[in-house]
Amino acid sequence: MSLTAPSEGPRWGLTFPLDGIPLADQRRLVEALPDLGFTDLWSMETAGADAFTPLALASVWAPQLNLGTAIVPVHTRGPALLAMQAAALAEAAPGRFTLGIGASSPVIVSDWNAVPHDRPFQRSRDTLRFLKAAFTGQAVDEQYETFAVRRFRLERVPAATPPVLLAALRPGMLGLAAREADGTILNWLSADDVTTVVEEFNAAGGTGKTVAARIFVCPTGDADHARALGRRLIAGYLTVPAYAAFHRWLGRGDVLKPMWDAWAAGDRKGAAASVPDHVVDALVLHGAPGQVREQLRRYADNGVTVPVPAILPTPEMLDGTAEPRDRRQAVAAAVLAVSPGEQ
Repeated sequence: MSLTAPSEGPRWGLTFPLDGIPLADQRRLVEALPDLGFTDLWSMETAGADAFTPLALASVWAPQLNLGTAIVPVHTRGPALLAMQAAALAEAAPGRFTLGIGASSPVIVSDWNAVPHDRPFQRSRDTLRFLKAAFTGQAVDEQYETFAVRRFRLERVPAATPPVLLAALRPGMLGLAAREADGTILNWLSADDVTTVVEEFNAAGGTGKTVAARIFVCPTGDADHARALGRRLIAGYLTVPAYAAFHRWLGRGDVLKPMWDAWAAGDRKGAAASVPDHVVDALVLHGAPGQVREQLRRYADNGVTVPVPAILPTPEMLDGTAEPRDRRQAVAAAVLAVSPGEQ
């Protein structure tokens, strides 16, 4: 099977690092990505790898690829440290690095990092403004609404200033991203939802700016497996207040109310079981490779400029009896399934 990159169209990313393979063993896979049509690698930061280390490795392994974070929480690092880490990666990958920041969630910020998840909108705005100033190399001595920075000057200013994208869900944050960031990062939405969100973003002034989207994909024909996994993820994520409000805004209030009610009552299994198939199928893509690619392209058709598939484990990837070589092959097959090339 051979794939070729499309001659036209959006950039095409992949969430990195991949599960099921030690980070140090992912070099060959990363080196092969450009030949499969991938243009980007985007990291995430929850409870696995940090957002910067995998991209530092990838900057050497595949210097053709654009790199981005989706996302780095604005609360869990001091402003200066965040600027220094971003500047270092921008220096290592000149013109190829994009910093994606966002409000994250109370669990990640407060429960895991022991930092109050206070005023996420204001903290995001202040961090964005600080970074824009710091990347110029000028001294920053400023009292922002949520923090103060005294006499900080970035000593290693990257020759190519990294764009800063802001993760956004609803109109308030989408408007901030449109006005003050270089683009936005979307998450947990269907291809049809993209139209609603991008219209809001563009109306606020975001026309022509980058719109990246993390898209959960389980590339398997086993629909029962994909839906069971998707239900657990949806129940875990969309009960977070910010995501619940997002999906109410998108019009899913009635269909997801049973899930929210069960979760509030402490019934985690019941919450997951209450999510209808059509909601799972819209938010967690699955199917054969051709079907997955067609679904991913719909995101691009509706306004996403950088689709970023996030691969969820297939049955083969979860096979505890498989040899390490077979697991690596299963991961490689999943990457191939979400690639943009044509057979």
